[in-house]
Amino acid sequence: MPQMLHTMIRVGDLDRSIKFYTEVLGMTLLRQSVNEEYKYTLAFVGFGEEREGHAVVELTYNWGVEEYEMGNAFGHLALGFEDIYSACDKIKAAGGEVTREPGPVLGGNTHIAFVRDPDGYMIELIQMSQASAGLDN
Repeated sequence: MPQMLHTMIRVGDLDRSIKFYTEVLGMTLLRQSVNEEYKYTLAFVGFGEEREGHAVVELTYNWGVEEYEMGNAFGHLALGFEDIYSACDKIKAAGGEVTREPGPVLGGNTHIAFVRDPDGYMIELIQMSQASAGLDN
């Protein structure tokens, strides 16, 4: 059966993004690769390796490009946490930006929150005890 491996996002400052995803969200820097010829660096972060069944985030830094237009097609990345309330407290304490405080989704019971990464990407935090409810539809 095929497996979801990663989602790639372009970042304007690789070190800043690695710090956010590892120190603020608690992911691990899994690996990095540098391409001198085409002038880009990739960093893969996640809660575990793809070969262990985890999907990861590929942070792509194109040398010399400090920002991108977000556009209106991309929505968000979603991460499950055992306790999004304490996760948001830790994210704020680490300097992260919580843009929607934890609470029930409008018209539902699932508790969510939103965080913005340093490049403006939105990340939804979902209470793990409720995350599978949306999968039953």
